[in-house]
Amino acid sequence: MRDDATVTVGEAGDAAGLPAKTLRYYEQIGLVIPDRRGNGYRAYRPSDVHRLRFLKRARSLGFSIEDCRLLLSLYRDPDRSSAEVKSLATQHCDAIDLKIAELRSLRAELGRLIDACHGDHRPDCPILDELASRD
Repeated sequence: MRDDATVTVGEAGDAAGLPAKTLRYYEQIGLVIPDRRGNGYRAYRPSDVHRLRFLKRARSLGFSIEDCRLLLSLYRDPDRSSAEVKSLATQHCDAIDLKIAELRSLRAELGRLIDACHGDHRPDCPILDELASRD
């Protein structure tokens, strides 16, 4: 793709590996602002496609939309400090570790309930009893 070339929303989506609906959403929230052709159609530049790929990768790592907005801002800032980027990534990694711990706890609790259930023809079920006892 030439630096001055533009592509349609579908072509940009294909190039970035994202559905057109996602591109339209990113435009709606101001993450990517494509040009408009005379007919009103979106015209994505190579820099837009690069930004979309950046966003796809950041989202695949679990960064929130607001984190992506900040990461894009830092990426475009030649005076940025890598400490800012590292801090954001570290915070995100800490949140992932917390979520993993929560999921392990849930898994252990559910495993105990499964082990307590006979799973036979009888109607008594510790799983249902436990679900019914929680508010």
